[in-house]
Amino acid sequence: MNSEFFEQVIWGNTVQAYCLFFAIILIGFLLKRIVSKGISKLLFKLFKKFAEEVQIDTFIALLLKPFEFFISIASLYLAINQLKHPFELGVFNYTRLVDKVKIKDVFTLGELFDKIFLFLIILSFFWIILRIIDFVAHVFTYKAFKSENKADDQLVPFLKELFKFIIYFIGFFVLLGYVFEVNALSLITGLGIGGIAIALAAKESLENLIGSFTIFIDKPFTVGDLVKVDGVEGTIEKVGFRSTVLRSIDKTTIIIPNRAMIDGVLENLTRRNFRRVKFNIGITYETSSETIAKIIEDLNNYLVDNIETSDNVVTFDSFGDSAINIQILYLVQNPDFNAYLKVKESVNFKIIEIVKQYGSDFAYPTQRTIGENPTAPKK
Repeated sequence: MNSEFFEQVIWGNTVQAYCLFFAIILIGFLLKRIVSKGISKLLFKLFKKFAEEVQIDTFIALLLKPFEFFISIASLYLAINQLKHPFELGVFNYTRLVDKVKIKDVFTLGELFDKIFLFLIILSFFWIILRIIDFVAHVFTYKAFKSENKADDQLVPFLKELFKFIIYFIGFFVLLGYVFEVNALSLITGLGIGGIAIALAAKESLENLIGSFTIFIDKPFTVGDLVKVDGVEGTIEKVGFRSTVLRSIDKTTIIIPNRAMIDGVLENLTRRNFRRVKFNIGITYETSSETIAKIIEDLNNYLVDNIETSDNVVTFDSFGDSAINIQILYLVQNPDFNAYLKVKESVNFKIIEIVKQYGSDFAYPTQRTIGENPTAPKK
C-alpha cells in the first residue's frame, strides 16, 4: 500500500520524487552552516603554518557565506534533478551548424536550469577563491604591520587587488566557455573594430596600471608618507591597482589616479629633514634705527640659542607703505607637523615679547590726512 502511494504520479512526477525533492532541500538548508564550518576548518589546515598569528575564526568568517551559497545551490540542483516534469518540456527551438549542416534542436527547461546552476556553481567557486585571497592578504597585512618596513604595507593591498583582478578575468572567460559555450579566442580575434574601441577605452586603465608598477619600482613614497601632488596635500593610505588614496589634513579622502601621481609634480614632505619658515613682520615708523637694530639682534640670538631651530636669518628687509619690514627666516629641525606648529608658535610669542620690550609696536595700514592751514594766505 505504501509502495503504491509513493508511486502515484501527480503532475508528471511521482510522490516519491516530490518527497526526495523536499527532503534534499530541507537537509541542505539545515546542514549548510555545519558543513560550511567543517569544510572551512579542514581547509584552514592548509594555511595553519602560514597563518599561525591569525585565529581560525577569521578564516571561517570569510568563507562561511560562499560555502553556504555553494551548498545551497548544490542541494537545490540535486533536488530539482529528482523531478522530470516540467523540466523535459521544450522551451524554445534553435538552429545550429554542425559540419556546415543546419540542425534544429529543442532547448528544454531542464537544460536551461542546468546552465543556470552551472553558472551559479562556477560563480560560487570563484567567490571562494577570492575570499581565500582576502585571507592571505589579511595575514600578510598583519605581518607587514609588525615589520618596520613600510613598503610591505603598501605592497600587500596592491598585490591583493592584482590577484583578484586576475581571478575576475579568468572567471569571466570560464563562464563564457562552459556556460555560454563561447570560444574566448575566437571572440577576442573577432572583435575587429570593437576590439580597437575597447583598447582605446582601456588606455587610461592601462596607464594607471603602469603607474602603479612605477610607484613600486621607484618608491617615491610609502604608506604613511605626507605628500603634495600638484597642490593636493595628504597622507598616503593605500596604493591600489588603479589609484592612490590620500587622507588630507582635514580628514577628507582624496583619490588620485596613479598616472597623475607619477606625471604630476610630487613632493614627499615626510622625507624632508627640516621645515622652512619665512615671513615678515612690520613695526611702526616711529621706531628708531637703534631700536630696530637691537630687535634684530635679540631675535637672531634667540633663534641661535633655540635648539629646535637652525639656519636663521633676521634682516631689515624693506620700507613698506605703513611699516618697516623685518624678514625672519629659520628652519624647524623636527619635520613632524604638530611639532613644527608648536615651535612656530613659541617663536611668534617671543617676537611679540622682544618688540614690546623695546617700546616698539607692530604696524597696521594707516593713512595720514594733511588738512589746509587756516593761517595760510589765500590765493
